[in-house]
Amino acid sequence: MPMKNRFLQLHLLTSYPPANLNRDDLGRPKTAMMGGAIRLRVSSQSLKRAWRTSDVFEGALANNIGKRTKEMGRYIARQLLDAGLAEKLAHESAQKMAGVFGKLKKVKGAMSKEALDIEQLAHFSPSELEAIDELVKVLAQEGREPNDDELKLLGKTHGASDIALFGRMLASAPAHNVEAAAQVAHAIGVHKSAIEDDFFTAVDDLNDGQEDLGAAHMGETEFGAGLFYLYICIDKVQLLENLGNDPKLTANTINALLECAATVAPTGKQNSFASRAYASYIMAEKGSRQPRSLSVAFLKPVAGFGEGMLANTIAALEECTDSMDKAYGSCADSRAVMNVPGGEGSLQSLIEFSSTE
Repeated sequence: MPMKNRFLQLHLLTSYPPANLNRDDLGRPKTAMMGGAIRLRVSSQSLKRAWRTSDVFEGALANNIGKRTKEMGRYIARQLLDAGLAEKLAHESAQKMAGVFGKLKKVKGAMSKEALDIEQLAHFSPSELEAIDELVKVLAQEGREPNDDELKLLGKTHGASDIALFGRMLASAPAHNVEAAAQVAHAIGVHKSAIEDDFFTAVDDLNDGQEDLGAAHMGETEFGAGLFYLYICIDKVQLLENLGNDPKLTANTINALLECAATVAPTGKQNSFASRAYASYIMAEKGSRQPRSLSVAFLKPVAGFGEGMLANTIAALEECTDSMDKAYGSCADSRAVMNVPGGEGSLQSLIEFSSTE
């Protein structure tokens, strides 16, 4: 792919009503201090997990999505045992195969299930899962352990859109690392935020009130509402390389990521808050210059006076874009915008713009 449009940058504004999409260790919505003010935050890890497990991703890339697990050794051992291999042989074979993708846990009991687990989560591509299944069949038929040449063939990843986008880091098996083609920032609130408490009670339907009129359960959950800025940068050259130089799959992957970023929210507390939201504004940029986030547009918290919070935020983002262009020269060779309140553009037009060279 030519270097002209190497980078695709996406800037999204999405407003969430009361929600707790991404919790910290205390169960509170995640926050960050920015510009001297507390802002709500949704981590990039939470966003990427929601996207790659979404119906949107599955529908667009059904045969090109990997699996993350520490328990691949258990899966292999179970397959070999079901095929009739002796327990010790199945266990040792599974350890060797799982060990290709990372260091195994050191536990007491060499034949325990835990001894088959990889220390860290490993992301397996569809081609790797297929290679594992094929080798399992061969070992089961021949009643033996895998040899070194067979093990070397297991870690050849290709065709996994999620691994190509978000990368893979295996600390103890660096030969199988994959450089991420997409960088995803934490979504950050553009205005000052307050975390509030929701006190709730639940009534016992069989309590007739003769002895006890109180609630059967009382609880408290925390939430916040905010307008978030999200920045994504995709290296299209790296993505194409990660996907085995398949231009069609590369385009489909970009399309799926853009649709997910615009329409898919993390699943945290969705049943309690139904805080599903679509992006109200997206700007896509294509070019070869060094990318940059526009989060500085919101270093000063946006206020809701005048035209309102959303209009003021859009104005701040576009003003920042113009100021950056004047100072540094244009970062992008071309841009496309979807502005829902302004009636400009559409998701489909953005997808067409983003996935083409």
